[in-house]
Amino acid sequence: MVEHSHEVQALSLDALLPHRAPMQLLDGVSEAGNGLCRAHLTVDPKAWYAEADGSMPAWYGLELLAQTIAAYSGATKAAAGLPARLGFLLGTQVYACAVPAFPAGSRLDTEARVCFQDESGLCAFTCTLLLEGVVVAETTLKVFEKP
Repeated sequence: MVEHSHEVQALSLDALLPHRAPMQLLDGVSEAGNGLCRAHLTVDPKAWYAEADGSMPAWYGLELLAQTIAAYSGATKAAAGLPARLGFLLGTQVYACAVPAFPAGSRLDTEARVCFQDESGLCAFTCTLLLEGVVVAETTLKVFEKP
């Protein structure tokens, strides 16, 4: 694992994530390195995921957190001169969100911290989801990336 912060402002999301529109849900990554990634997005009321009122259902939070982990992986790969790779979300034991949906136009911030990683590609991240600066969900996600 690379143990320093990566300059993510110079990298596009396409360079960090294997996801492409319309499945690329993040708007940007503000930090990636030292076992941490922070990302953000604004809920688009016209996006494919939007409910009739323009909100994003809270269960999408799992995907947002998984994409934050993917962005972390992409940043560490980019720092080593490698392309982003496909990873797999294995699951979580508990994901509970304090709100049923994220309102249209609201800002969401995500954070993922490495808590376990081994050479086999198995990793675990503690993750936090904030709605307009207030923590609304916390979970641990287990992921796998083929070495």
